[in-house]
Amino acid sequence: MKRREFVANLRTLADEELRDNLTDLREDMGKLRFRAATEDIDNPAVFRQIRRNIARVKTEQRRRAAEKERA
Repeated sequence: MKRREFVANLRTLADEELRDNLTDLREDMGKLRFRAATEDIDNPAVFRQIRRNIARVKTEQRRRAAEKERA
């Protein structure tokens, strides 16, 4: 999924869905780290993609929290 599509999708999700998405991404990162420690992985750039997607979800959560504080 492209970056803009991913961010646009995040903005349509509910708060609970964002938390679930963050949990899933963290689980994926843990599984990938474990797999990388035990065997070779085909595309090491996946680490960066997952890490950046985690940051995008956290940024959206922070944006929503700041929006609530202003209101």
